[in-house]
Amino acid sequence: MLFAFAAIAFLVQSVAVSGASPQNYPDRRLTFVVPYPAGGAADAIGRLLATRLSEAWKQPVVVENKSGGGGIVGNDYVAKAPGDGYTVLVGISQLVQAPNVGMKLPYDVFRDLRPVTQAALIAAVFAVPIQRPDQTMGEFVKAAKVSPWTFSYGSYGTATTSHLYGELLKKKAGIEMTHVPYRGAAPLTNDLLGGQISAAFVEVATAAPQIGGGKIRALAISGETRSPLLPAIPTLGEIGFAGFEAQGWIGIFLPATTPKEIVDKLDDELSRIIKSPETSEQIKHIGLVPVGDGAAAFTAVLQQDFERWGNIARESGVKVE
Repeated sequence: MLFAFAAIAFLVQSVAVSGASPQNYPDRRLTFVVPYPAGGAADAIGRLLATRLSEAWKQPVVVENKSGGGGIVGNDYVAKAPGDGYTVLVGISQLVQAPNVGMKLPYDVFRDLRPVTQAALIAAVFAVPIQRPDQTMGEFVKAAKVSPWTFSYGSYGTATTSHLYGELLKKKAGIEMTHVPYRGAAPLTNDLLGGQISAAFVEVATAAPQIGGGKIRALAISGETRSPLLPAIPTLGEIGFAGFEAQGWIGIFLPATTPKEIVDKLDDELSRIIKSPETSEQIKHIGLVPVGDGAAAFTAVLQQDFERWGNIARESGVKVE
């Protein structure tokens, strides 16, 4: 009898801890956790999807920016959150990049998080302050070779796309620059505008308005094709720098303990929202490529990109001790 009561108590406690009720989900407020400061592409996507999801489900959806550690603080917060579907991660490709550079992480992206859907793809521009004289990548590389180690490049965190690409460019171009990590794209862009750093790989969504306003100058862009927002900017591959074809992404995750029924429900709704004409156009307008292909496709992308960024990490020499 005591064993039976203990078993029942354990089951009740388990349900209470998880808070997961697929039949009633959602019946209260959801929180979208963005592991970077406000102002970047992940924040913009998070707020857009939060608004659309709130409209569709008639429940409040709030966005919390939990920045720190190049995204690790926010990622870990969601990985350890109850698996009830109410704490959602708006993550980026740093999730599969960081393990490849030897970072000691308090979570495992494949063990502790469940992919929901890939929201968008994002390219990065290599940009310099407008006050710099460089008009082309060739001119920048030439100047950096003349004055090694006097140049600096910023990134939005250790082991993020901008860091890996910065180190890869140093290898490919044969130049020396000092890496300056920031806590996100917005503070990085502020220092780029002020000329505190010589250059940076900045996501298109953040950089495009500054480029259009004549405040920073884009010299090249990552990815396989040019950005429709910046059609005059050549890809790095076009100008002789191979290896920059991989693109970053923004994706939606839940804690791994979340029941499949809840994952599927959020996946179906967010994928529908992302692919809707109105939201799709809004995503394109901020310089991203909408995806919304669902959990199964996103899981395959995670595996593929883990290997792809591993190759880039090895070639660039990025290693975090």
